[in-house]
Parts: sequence; structure tokens; C-alpha cells
Amino acid sequence: LMEFLGNVVPFVDEMPKVHNTRGEEVSPDEKGPTSVYFFKTGVEPHIGEVQYFKVMSGVVHEGDDLTNAERGSKERMAQLFVCSGANREKVEQLSAGDIGCTVKLKDVRTGNTLNGKQCEHRFNFIKYPNSKFTRAIRAVNEADTEKMMAALTRLRQEDPTWVVEQSKELRQILVHGQGEFHLRTLKWILENIDKIKVEFSEQRIPYRETITKPARADYRHKKQSGGAGQFGEVHLIVEPYFEGMPEPTLFKFGNQEIRITPRGKEEVNLEWGGKLVFINSVVGGAIDTRFMPAILKGVMSRMEQGPLTGSYARDVRVIVYDGKMHPVDSNEVSFMLAGRNAFSAAFREAGPKILEPIYDVEVFVPSEKMGDVMSDLQGRRGMIVGMTSENGYEKLQAKVPLSEMSSYATTLSSLTGGRASFIMKFASYELVPGDLQQKLIAEHAQHAEE
Repeated sequence: LMEFLGNVVPFVDEMPKVHNTRGEEVSPDEKGPTSVYFFKTGVEPHIGEVQYFKVMSGVVHEGDDLTNAERGSKERMAQLFVCSGANREKVEQLSAGDIGCTVKLKDVRTGNTLNGKQCEHRFNFIKYPNSKFTRAIRAVNEADTEKMMAALTRLRQEDPTWVVEQSKELRQILVHGQGEFHLRTLKWILENIDKIKVEFSEQRIPYRETITKPARADYRHKKQSGGAGQFGEVHLIVEPYFEGMPEPTLFKFGNQEIRITPRGKEEVNLEWGGKLVFINSVVGGAIDTRFMPAILKGVMSRMEQGPLTGSYARDVRVIVYDGKMHPVDSNEVSFMLAGRNAFSAAFREAGPKILEPIYDVEVFVPSEKMGDVMSDLQGRRGMIVGMTSENGYEKLQAKVPLSEMSSYATTLSSLTGGRASFIMKFASYELVPGDLQQKLIAEHAQHAEE
């Protein structure tokens, strides 16, 4: 017992030295400059945030003014406590090596360091594991959504391994955690402490759309109503785009040849990945140059909601080569709609394909369970790319579609009796199998009808 205590809670003078973020050695010395590291945040009713810290060096007194090393703001340590479970005992000072807590700080977050005068230490001890389990969350009563988001923000402060994400693309609020039980705990707190009924559902997959061959289309937008109407006609070509490809000069579609004379080009780096290259090749004044931004806007609006499944489209080159306009009725709205519909029609004829996100997955598993884990990954359309031994465990490396990883944390725990772990990170986008593409298109069409 004494040996255990000596190893786990040594005397301050015997505590190992640590290093700050600059690599400088910091001793737990009461005579050193005051430096305090915050490792946990709790939120309690009627009190607010309770911040837990360790004194890394020096002595901190009640009422001390310290500086936040990350934010540069001043903080006053108005009250100091030592904790024993849920009980707190007020003290006047804490010394190097002590753990305590305080309340009513203005701008301190978990991982921050507060320093006294002439001290510039900064520590970064906490490395949170990557999320392994994701679900979409929604309030059963839509009126509780704002209250739910406030509660999730508070819980995120208490446990940074809960990650909350509002996905504009998927139109879902996502919560990421370490496993199914971790998120069930989150749900229990929301429903029993915050009194908010919530539901979990599967995360939608951020698919992408692209094309595999050139195609052409044209579209005339015409609308007449009393006074000035709307008119715009756009002829365009779409083709797959990749970095370094040559500039277009000639396209053949059956017996028709279309020569390209670029007069202007715009490259758009898409925020969802990939690129759109837009080329103006109109000659003879068929479309006034001032309408080109409107055509591009129409194309972009369709790229944001792909023709196949409504997913983002990427890696496309668009060449506008002809069209018509009216001296009175043509305007930006007309050409935006004509560009959007011409692009949609050409996209559907250009061998459209759906891409799915592929993740690099590393599984650390006991050797006797290797076969079961490998079979399970292959059943998830995973491709095994490597196997090595590391610290007494087998490390299995694979590339797996995100759509197949929904409940992997739970399955892996069941297969290995909780003895395995895994990490995953985004790798690339790849084509989905043909049967899956047809299924996704059919599902999207069904939802559109509903």
C-alpha cells in the first residue's frame, strides 16, 4: 500500500517534472512563479461553471489576479476550494501539486493556463480521442430545439469528448461520442436533468456527384406576362475536370463539331471539395458578357444540389459556347435559370456517378480475435491494406466506406469483449457500386415525391 501511494501520490519534491509547450522544464516548486492548469469544467445549478485546476508551480491565493496564457485576459481567483466527491471545502491558498476548484471565472476553458506576474507557462496535457460514434439528434418538440442546443453547449464544456456539429449540408444536428453508451448517457442527461425529450437517428452520408464523360445541352427560359417578359437561352458543354488537363479546343457529338475559343475563364474552389471551371466561349455577341456571372450562378446553384441525389457536385468543367438573348426581355434572372437547367440536363447525359466518403480505419485487436475483426470489416465493403504488431496487439489497417461504420464501435466491442479499439479519419471520395447508386437515386426520388 505504501509503495502504491508513493507511486501514485508522491510528495511534492518527488513529483516528476513536466514541460510546457515551449519544451521548458517546470518543477512543482512552491517558490516558483504561480502557474495554474485547468483540466475540467462542470456546470451546477445556481452556481454556474465550476473550474477544476492543478497548481503546476508556485502558490495561488484567494483574490489573486492571474493572466490567461491563451486568451490574454485577466482573471481573479475570488474563491478557492478543495474537493472531496461532491463536497467542497473553502481554503485561502493552494500550493504546487495541489488540485482544487474555483467559480465565477470570466473566460476560462478546459485546457487553459493562468499565470502570475513574470510567468508565461502554457501547458497542453489533454489529448482527446477522436469520436467513434455519431448520431443525428433532434428535439421531439421543435420548440425545444434552442433549449437543446444550449444544453448541448453546456455538456460539451463538461465533457469535450462530446462533439456537437450543425451540418448545413446534411441538414442535421450531429453529436459525436466515444460509443453508443456515451451517447445514451448524453440522452439521459438531456431528458432527466434538462427535461428535454430528444430522438437519435442515423447520420446522413455526405455523398458527392460527378460526371465521367462530356455532354452538351441547351435550355431556353421564356416567360411572357403583360409588360417586359423573361428570355434567356444557353448552350453549354460539361466534362469531367482534373488538375493539369489541357484547355478544350474541339468537341464532337455525333456528326456535330463544336470548336471552342475561350474568351474568359473562372475557377471556383468548392468549399465542399473539388473544383468547378467555368469557361465563356461565346462568339459573335450571342450572349452579352454581362450575363455570364448569372449563368455561373445558375450552374453553382445546381452544383450545390446535384441532379441525382441532391448531394454536392464536384470536379466539372463547364463551357458556354452559344445562346440567344432578347434586347428587352433578357435579364440576369432569365440567364441564371437557363444556365441552371442547361447544366442539369447536360449533367444527366454525362455519365453521372455518385461518390462516397472512404475512411482510413486502424483497429488495435488481440491476435486471437484478428480473424473475426477482419471478416467483419470485409463484410462492410472494407479493403484491408496492412497488418502489423504493436505493443502486444495486432494493428489492422483498412479503407472502409463511412456508410458502413455507423455502429462499428458497438460491433467491435461485442466481437472482442471490449478489448479492441479503433481510430478513423477521412481519406478520399470513391465511386459507389452500381447497385448502391441506383438505390440512392430511387430513395432520393421517393423523398422528393413525399
